[in-house]
Amino acid sequence: MIFKGKAWKFGDDIDTDAIIPARYLNTSNEAELAKHCMEDADPEFVGKMRPGDVIVAGRNFGCGSSREHAPISIKASGISCVIAVSFARIFYRNAFNMGLPILESPDAAEGIDDGDEVEVDTERGIIKNLSAGTAYHTTPIPSFMQELINAGGLIPFVLNKGFY
Repeated sequence: MIFKGKAWKFGDDIDTDAIIPARYLNTSNEAELAKHCMEDADPEFVGKMRPGDVIVAGRNFGCGSSREHAPISIKASGISCVIAVSFARIFYRNAFNMGLPILESPDAAEGIDDGDEVEVDTERGIIKNLSAGTAYHTTPIPSFMQELINAGGLIPFVLNKGFY
């Protein structure tokens, strides 16, 4: 898949409480969660971002709890994918289970600034900073994980395959 949008830059150790504050975890309604995405990291984030935009972050993005609400809120807000230096392992797995594409690329995370226009090819592992005219190569998302994303997450994937 190819995604194109504006980059929203965040730092290191953005935890799940910054992604979706615990005070909103009394619902699993995706639209409601989306309204509060990244609220504690940037209270105006949802009002500024547009569907298709990309989050770019530092090390250990998604650390903290194992709640699935974090990748759900990001995906439901309209963010197309997340690029980071690294992800907390449980967030990494939850993101794919929820159908949110994520890529680890220290070079891209360092080279992309807030507001840059980016293009991300998850199948080829190419991240372009269209504003700066640079490109970064990273490990592509494996085909079986692309299938999870294309299906909308693990549960729709399993249901579509007739495994349940």
